[in-house]
Amino acid sequence: MSADYILYEKVDSIAKITLNRPDVLNSFCRPMALQMQDALRDAADDKTVRAIFITGNGRAFCAGQDLEEATSEDGPELQNIVKEHYNPIIRQIREVEKPVVCAVNGVAAGAGANIALACDFVLAAQAASFIQAFSKIGLIPDSGGTFFLPRLVGMQRATALTMLGTRVSAQEAVAMGMIYQAIENDNLQDEAMALATKLAAMPTKGLGLTKRALNASWSNDLTEQLNVEEALQTEAGSTYDYQEGVNAFLEKRKPVFKGE
Repeated sequence: MSADYILYEKVDSIAKITLNRPDVLNSFCRPMALQMQDALRDAADDKTVRAIFITGNGRAFCAGQDLEEATSEDGPELQNIVKEHYNPIIRQIREVEKPVVCAVNGVAAGAGANIALACDFVLAAQAASFIQAFSKIGLIPDSGGTFFLPRLVGMQRATALTMLGTRVSAQEAVAMGMIYQAIENDNLQDEAMALATKLAAMPTKGLGLTKRALNASWSNDLTEQLNVEEALQTEAGSTYDYQEGVNAFLEKRKPVFKGE
């Protein structure tokens, strides 16, 4: 039986996913990547889950790929590591129509940094840092790094971060728009979970449609995006939560959303 490289638990309506190879800074091996995919799939399929929370166990969030596995004679080919391990994880994070909160508790390097950046909200401990370490071993950023970074920080900064492999502190990451918030180290888990709890009580269907619209905006022109908004707004208007939100507003009370 394989080790529990990914811990999965339900906390009320939140799926908490914890990277759990702390002895190697939560670097990914094949079993861990496949377990991560299973955890994300379970969170997506469970209708009682209304938000997803991702963090790391120990002093690091994730150091990226386990290079011992990548260079082992019987290890997976590099192409398969990208194709079968990381690409599905990034797609799952972006395609799940539930908010994904990432609490970066320590260093996030390589694929670990880019898994974090794929999430909807990234909160990092003030002692945490981000580094695109690929150039240091002659590789290119994967796990969506060449997609997310230019959109988050601009082409000049993205080029510098990826080519020079510059380490970015949590505070610097906030300043350049890479992440949402930098939090006092001891408060990170509580504040990130509080955000996930808040999101889980919101109209989940509407949040999911918002995420779908934001995803579409990366490739649409204005006319196409206006059409997307029209279609998704119509869909949002047919939900229970829309009716509950309107009724609560008119009745001057706090809405009780069901995520439907």
